[in-house]
Amino acid sequence: MPSVLIAGGGLAGLASAAALGNAGYDVEIFESRPFPGGRATSFPLNPSEEDSELIDNCQHILLRCCVNLLDFYQRLGVADRIRFHREFYFIEPGGRISTLGRGRLPAPLHFTGAFLRMRCLEPVDKLAIARGLAALRRERGSRADLNHISMLDWLQEKRQTPRAIRRFWAQVLVSAINEELDRMAASHGFQVFWLGFLAQADGYEMGVPAVPLSDLYDARAWQRIGNVRLHLRTPVDRIDAGGFTVGDKQHRAEYYIAALPFERLEGVGLEAPALEHSPITGIHLWFDRAVTDLPHATLLDRTIQWMFNKAEGRYLQLVVSASRSLVRMPRAEIIEMALRELREFFPGVAQAKLEKAHVVKELRATFSAAPGTENMRPPAQTAVPNLFLAGDWTRSGWPATMEGAVRSGYLAAEALTAAAGKPQRFLVPDIA
Repeated sequence: MPSVLIAGGGLAGLASAAALGNAGYDVEIFESRPFPGGRATSFPLNPSEEDSELIDNCQHILLRCCVNLLDFYQRLGVADRIRFHREFYFIEPGGRISTLGRGRLPAPLHFTGAFLRMRCLEPVDKLAIARGLAALRRERGSRADLNHISMLDWLQEKRQTPRAIRRFWAQVLVSAINEELDRMAASHGFQVFWLGFLAQADGYEMGVPAVPLSDLYDARAWQRIGNVRLHLRTPVDRIDAGGFTVGDKQHRAEYYIAALPFERLEGVGLEAPALEHSPITGIHLWFDRAVTDLPHATLLDRTIQWMFNKAEGRYLQLVVSASRSLVRMPRAEIIEMALRELREFFPGVAQAKLEKAHVVKELRATFSAAPGTENMRPPAQTAVPNLFLAGDWTRSGWPATMEGAVRSGYLAAEALTAAAGKPQRFLVPDIA
């Protein structure tokens, strides 16, 4: 049975391990943290308490078009722990709700009825958006400059109104790509809207884990695969032709995968791409009573972009993507800002008592998907024949999402099996 060592137990490393383990390889994963999942995981709110509540570092969601992530969950036997939602709720300050969901028309016209009823947009905005979506469908396969211009450049070229940009394009894309429109390569925006909103009628459906993220990768899930061993609290100090150096011990195998964040590569002796980071901030609020009955909502025209109802309206998780404005803001000010904004959308917050709060700043949440960076993303293969790369920052064909991380893990596994002389396919083709 060929042996493989993987440095990094985030989604990319776990996906490589799941694919190779299923294919009969003997796999060991070395992860520096006390839990797997990388940036898509959970941790105890109060580590000193044995039965502490687990919270996700930030709310992670997927869409139906994330076919490789869904395949990964199927391999682990946890796909039934994802709850899919068919409606998106756009809330304006003051509390007015517009609902977006598919109707009876086939793709790409399945949103027509709901879109026309969205009260958060004026007719001129809707006309501009319809014109923009038609241009996106027309130009997605014909323009050669989409990796080199920003999404904002393209939207302004298509004469999108300021309100359409702010309340529709940005509201979807900043959260999906974790970058501002003027810092985001247009190619990534095209991909999100094509696969998530236009190509297939159910591609937009939003999946939210019904359990803490860490439960998706626990030991019971790996028992389905069997020949994968996970070493936690075990950082790899160096990677070279002789194998992995872990502390004062050398670990050798026939093949190696470095599934580390790109900023850690130089520390283990590998070359790192010259990418930059974009942060995400998660804000957790617990109230003494329910403040909303909505399962989730995107909040318009404010700092907070998304709200997720985690426990009967009493525990809300808020997300701010590309949150550079919050990086230096003190915790107390972030919480006060969140409460102030929530009162504009959910009147019940004014009467509720805040029982506890927690703020998670992921300063290195994703790489910045800026124009011109696509060529900086390396492929899975390296100059060392038995060493491969995985991570959402590699050339996965997707931006830095959970789907992109899993795709990169599968691509590394495919490259490894090809090097072993028995090529296998793990990557699931996109829906369109």
